[in-house]
Amino acid sequence: MDMYRISTELVVGFFGLFVMSRLLGKTQITQITTFDFISALVLGELVGNAVYDDEIGLLDILFAISIWGILIFVIEWLTQKSNKARVMMEGSPTIIIRNGRILREQLKKEKLDLNQLQHLIRSKGTFSMREIEFAILETDGSVSILKKPQFDMPVRTDFSMMGSMPVLPYSLVLDGAVQRDNLKEAGLKEEWLVNELSNQGIHSYQHVLYAEWRKGDDLYIQKK
Repeated sequence: MDMYRISTELVVGFFGLFVMSRLLGKTQITQITTFDFISALVLGELVGNAVYDDEIGLLDILFAISIWGILIFVIEWLTQKSNKARVMMEGSPTIIIRNGRILREQLKKEKLDLNQLQHLIRSKGTFSMREIEFAILETDGSVSILKKPQFDMPVRTDFSMMGSMPVLPYSLVLDGAVQRDNLKEAGLKEEWLVNELSNQGIHSYQHVLYAEWRKGDDLYIQKK
């Protein structure tokens, strides 16, 4: 009976994947590399396809799980024993902001645009590029941040000092393109932006990699 066969194979596949995942370690979802993610998808796909194939039995499912699990285990063992293998299989961290400067070439190399970079930065609780001294793109796709001294700990409350209300910064130019929605949200005119850029010797958006405005501060500009 197909229902009985499918149920049996699902149960066996489930526990087979469970045992394999326990043997391969406790890497958190946020720590898995691209290779780990693809390996997990393929392993699940092997079981999924096998369950609905009448010609594949329980031994075939367990065999497929075992072989794929062994391959993953060997790769994990190699990356632990060899630094070269680790770099080849998992990649290495990449500095994408150095000394407060966005490294455009590194962004291109990692297929990362400025909008994605902003998202990663905000996920770390930092809403302004000007606060960052170094940013490192980790092998799992997350970003680690080292702030400039004036923006780093300790905070005002350590000295019983009252702070002012936080002000949201607006990115006005990204990789040579003006962000008109952000200009409107900030209550600014494009003529004002053009004038500010002109005052700093910049006469075209194409020469600007990143421009940010925050109320009470000067326009922050980084050229290409």
